[in-house]
Amino acid sequence: MKRRAVVGGTLALATMGLCGIAGAQVPEKKKVAIAVGGKNLFYYLPLTIAEQLGYFKAEGLDVEISDFAGGSRALQALVGGSADVVSGAFEHTISMQAKGQFIRAFVLQGRAPQIVLAVNTKTLPSYKTVADLKGKKIGVTAPGSSTNIMTNFVLAKAGLKPSDVSFVGVGAGPGAVSAFRSGQIDAIANLDPVISTLERAGDFKIVADTRKLKETEVVYGGPMPAGCLYTRQEFIDSNPVTTQALTNAMVRALKWLQAAGPSDIVKVVPESYLLGDRALYLDAWLKVREAISPDGTFPEKGAATALAMLKQFDKDLEGKNIDLPRIYTNDFVRKANVKYAKP
Repeated sequence: MKRRAVVGGTLALATMGLCGIAGAQVPEKKKVAIAVGGKNLFYYLPLTIAEQLGYFKAEGLDVEISDFAGGSRALQALVGGSADVVSGAFEHTISMQAKGQFIRAFVLQGRAPQIVLAVNTKTLPSYKTVADLKGKKIGVTAPGSSTNIMTNFVLAKAGLKPSDVSFVGVGAGPGAVSAFRSGQIDAIANLDPVISTLERAGDFKIVADTRKLKETEVVYGGPMPAGCLYTRQEFIDSNPVTTQALTNAMVRALKWLQAAGPSDIVKVVPESYLLGDRALYLDAWLKVREAISPDGTFPEKGAATALAMLKQFDKDLEGKNIDLPRIYTNDFVRKANVKYAKP
């Protein structure tokens, strides 16, 4: 009788376990290709944390991350079909809608762009105002990327058009540092740790700095969403569980970063990210830390700020009515924050 009771109890437990498995939401697409432009940058640090700490795998995903020279190249991968999702700049969602392609951001990585526009005082020793950049070469991660977009905006505020300067793609690593130091470019728009590397070496004058929230609002006139995960609307519609799993992993990474110390981060990121100077990397982290989103939520007024910025110089937006609610959603983030209420 006892044996029968034990067997019956075991079967009941097994049945409950099977029901639990059957009831679990399995991602529709387990293998996901993510494109990113400059993965070593702090701009994309939450993505690296989610990857390195196994958060994507914990959500049942097999994520493959492809690194490109800049955000515009990553966007091209999505448009071309070689990537399912992009870890990139929020403003691309607006630019693409203007071209008739609906892509949507579903989890925020950065609440400030972290981009710094600076002048090379070696090639421009008499620089005084943005107007002095007319006819000069400006290094950006890649033409059309967020660094290019931010520079266009700063130029527009000074009465200059994008065609008044020459943009040079220099990437987001040692190549960017080399191009600046060798005088190949007169100014640079880039991110940390590249910016801190150049700043420490000298011959460097900051024109606009969006690593801090207050300074970002001064530059853009409002909250400016930055790095995020975005994809085609069709992908979200066809793969809602997969989209939720990606969001869960990213929100978990964001919460880990809120509690992590600089030494914790150094232990997790690849050695190549440090650019040969661990102390400098840690110093750069302290400069950009507040720019990282604490929970993945898009600010309510962020989309309007981004649209107003793009309208200053993007001719593709002329006469176009942009449906801002269609460029982002906080639905997946809300669920992820319930799941990971504690870091």
